[in-house]
Amino acid sequence: MIKIFTAVVMLLFSCPLLFGQKKEVPAGKQGPQYIVVDAQKRITKNGKSVYNAYEPFQTRTVELLTGFHPAKKGPASNKYGGLKKQKATATGFFHVEKIGDRWWGVDPEGCLYVNMAINSISMGKSPRNEKAVIDKFGTPQNWMKQTIGMLQKNGFNCAGSWSDYQSIVEANRTIKKPLAYTINWNFMSGYGKVRGGTFQQPGHTGYPNDAIFVFDPGFETFCDSHARQVIAFKDDPNLFGYFSDNEMPFKLKSLDNFLALPDSESGRQAAEQLLKEKGISKEQITNQHREEFMALVGEKYFSIVSKAIKKYDPNHMYIGARFYSEEKNHEKFMTAVGKYLDIVSNNYYNYWTPDSAQMANWTKWTGRPFIITEYYTKGEDSGMPNQSGAGWIVRTQKDRGLFYQNYNLALIESKNCVGWHYFKYQDNDPDAKGVDPSNTDANKGIVNNYYEVWQPMMDKMKELNGQVYNLIDYFDRK
Repeated sequence: MIKIFTAVVMLLFSCPLLFGQKKEVPAGKQGPQYIVVDAQKRITKNGKSVYNAYEPFQTRTVELLTGFHPAKKGPASNKYGGLKKQKATATGFFHVEKIGDRWWGVDPEGCLYVNMAINSISMGKSPRNEKAVIDKFGTPQNWMKQTIGMLQKNGFNCAGSWSDYQSIVEANRTIKKPLAYTINWNFMSGYGKVRGGTFQQPGHTGYPNDAIFVFDPGFETFCDSHARQVIAFKDDPNLFGYFSDNEMPFKLKSLDNFLALPDSESGRQAAEQLLKEKGISKEQITNQHREEFMALVGEKYFSIVSKAIKKYDPNHMYIGARFYSEEKNHEKFMTAVGKYLDIVSNNYYNYWTPDSAQMANWTKWTGRPFIITEYYTKGEDSGMPNQSGAGWIVRTQKDRGLFYQNYNLALIESKNCVGWHYFKYQDNDPDAKGVDPSNTDANKGIVNNYYEVWQPMMDKMKELNGQVYNLIDYFDRK
């Protein structure tokens, strides 16, 4: 019954006579053409987070780029999805290099490479999801192999954070074309569980006063012990890199937050030490002092974690802690942490089109390329409530794919982006119990709860993924 309802809703929303939400706008000779896509953005109203009314957003597409002629088939690629005709240094592992004025990923064979991933590639745990796996795939092993094939067919070449990397490693042993993968080791949140004091917030772990435990004497010891787990993966060429945590509160007001901790907390003592060194009282704190302390917290965390990871695995990249808030736009902070990262990872919401100035600054300040590790839209035609989570709401699955094209065209054009990780593999299941409150009722996935692909969306994703190297040539020529 649910499938029938969803199909009817999709048919209605796909009819342009009923919903004329998009218009093609000719741009003449001065610029590219675009279409207009209606979307709802999450905003804060009267202290509450709500979605506003639909608004039109200019949306570039592959098809309408002025002077770009999509090839029927992309250039030859190797088993990792790297560009065969262009090579850099082959190290046997993924890494990054700057070639000319563009940053590139480089695959284990030395081929230039763009990392295109889906997050949370794992089986759902609700009774409906579990039954659907057996009905459609027979076994979990077949699900993983067929899922890898589906992703690669549509141009994806990696599994992002929260994916079932153990099953991917196992499947890679038996297939000719492996899927790269990432692992998030949760250093700070893992320490917090042992230490006590953390709690669940929508989308990430919460800390007292938004003050992470980075100054605890026991944190560095924990990280060294925790990092020994990477030894099991240090020789795997299919591993793209490691995340250390997710969405931690690196905030401008961290100095104030740390000073509000109990006297016995090492974080409070570190904040007071800064005031002592500056010869100021709490009342004399300025934003410059806050910037300095924010950078100090970041440098302390990333220096400890990077040292621990590289000690036990010097082969693979450390790709950050998935910044999600204001930290990525503070120069002192980004400069302090950049020297410990191979790639900067940013969860980047609330932008229909990524901001070119922000993207330029991320690399200017850190000296490193970046990947976008979370972003998404939700389709009204899915029939789901779509109230949880941070992504946009659009009218149709095709609109979701058009957003994907517009967003990623800006990333490609930036020259500093070496990949993107779309959130996520499967829609939320409203019947699932005990899930993160940001993942309860929304059409975030590329597949529904019956493991059926949202095809109109996927068609547009494939269209861009398959042309990514030609698009790089196009923008570089411009």
